[in-house]
Amino acid sequence: MTELPARRLLLVHAHPDDESINNGATMARYAAEGAHVTLVTCTLGERGEVIPPALAHLTGTALGEHRLGELAAAMRALGVEDFRQLGGVGRYRDSGMMGLPDNDDPDCLWRADLDEAAAHLVEVIREVRPQVLVTYDPDGGYGHPDHIQAHRIATRAAELAGAAGCGVARVYWNRVPRSAAEDAFARLTDALPGLPFTRTATLDDVPGVVPDERITTTVDGTAYAAAKAAAMRAHATQIEVAEPYFALSNDLAQPIFSTEYYELASGEPDPAARGDLFAGLDPEGEA
Repeated sequence: MTELPARRLLLVHAHPDDESINNGATMARYAAEGAHVTLVTCTLGERGEVIPPALAHLTGTALGEHRLGELAAAMRALGVEDFRQLGGVGRYRDSGMMGLPDNDDPDCLWRADLDEAAAHLVEVIREVRPQVLVTYDPDGGYGHPDHIQAHRIATRAAELAGAAGCGVARVYWNRVPRSAAEDAFARLTDALPGLPFTRTATLDDVPGVVPDERITTTVDGTAYAAAKAAAMRAHATQIEVAEPYFALSNDLAQPIFSTEYYELASGEPDPAARGDLFAGLDPEGEA
């Protein structure tokens, strides 16, 4: 087996596009710095809403296959070579929004057996031996069942891997400090007349907004803002980009954050970790 780089980062996301929106700059920065970046996506987003009229015919399995191609293009933009689907391509299907009949599909992620799904992720952890794992908070950022389940799977996998002697040193949750969100939306309001979007989103539409004091680590990815925007643009069925802003299928403009923020959920903190997810960790993952 090829020897892995000293720093190894694992990100667990629900659908293709979540990684670029939440962590695109972080992924591009660490990949450029020589870290091994692994992305595990739990579903193919088969129930996503398609934006371009020319692609509106894509639904279900066909949409999932198309979004897998979008994911590959996004990873090329970020310089990330190791991206995988939990349990293999198509193992778990998109669960749809919370409260819809889609949640009852026995093949969807929301209905997955937690330990079985986590075991697939433990296999990745055993192989890659990441020191750092990034995922959502317990609410999945905004309550989507697949995001909630991705959090549960990542958390359980970290527990199982730790019990087996190959645990991760730190788990982080995706966050946005309220002050940064407020500043970005103030700029967006002024810029809206020149953008191809109908109106602005609100802070409630941004997953993971928390009081500033909850932020433990800030990753400056401004040098990789263009890479993040390119990765988001690659997810053309789901995202329309007008740098430095974007919109989803609701046509509500949101800021693209090139500085990305995290809350340490488990593991030993380090004062230097304010600007680096890996600060204070050695290559074997011990704090």
